[in-house]
Amino acid sequence: MILGGARSGKSRLAEVIVARENKSAVYVATAQAHDEEMAQRITAHRERRGPNWRTQEIPLDLAQDLPGLLRTADPILVDCLTLWLSNIMGGQRDAEAEIAALIAGLALARGPLVLVSNETGLGIVPDNALARAFRDHAGRLNQRIAAAAQRVEFIAAGLPLTLKNEHP
Repeated sequence: MILGGARSGKSRLAEVIVARENKSAVYVATAQAHDEEMAQRITAHRERRGPNWRTQEIPLDLAQDLPGLLRTADPILVDCLTLWLSNIMGGQRDAEAEIAALIAGLALARGPLVLVSNETGLGIVPDNALARAFRDHAGRLNQRIAAAAQRVEFIAAGLPLTLKNEHP
């Protein structure tokens, strides 16, 4: 798990970690280009990755679709869980049920899996109920993913800090 704030270097670090495997990799993209800024970010991410990456766009059904991908030995990068969570909440889905299904599916991983997520709880308390609910769901999601992960890196200003490192 790679955890950090916005524009901290999470995605780049995750890509480097997965690229070390020197084989084809699967990039699971959860972002949706609802505006021009997001479209540009998605394009920049695509251009940064080389030809060894196969992109799967899964903005909503991550808990349902990821287990099928995890049955391969290919390295998988999911970027990012908080965008997926915002898609879930925006789609009026049950966030806690989706998170539980995602966690349950992670046990199927046969190869390296890197999950990217934003740390949203380090700033000020949001001023509206939806933003507070998102922050709370994201915090619980990150805790559950970190508990399940063998390794957790927190990144700030492009510098990683190892929070957890368990060998299998």
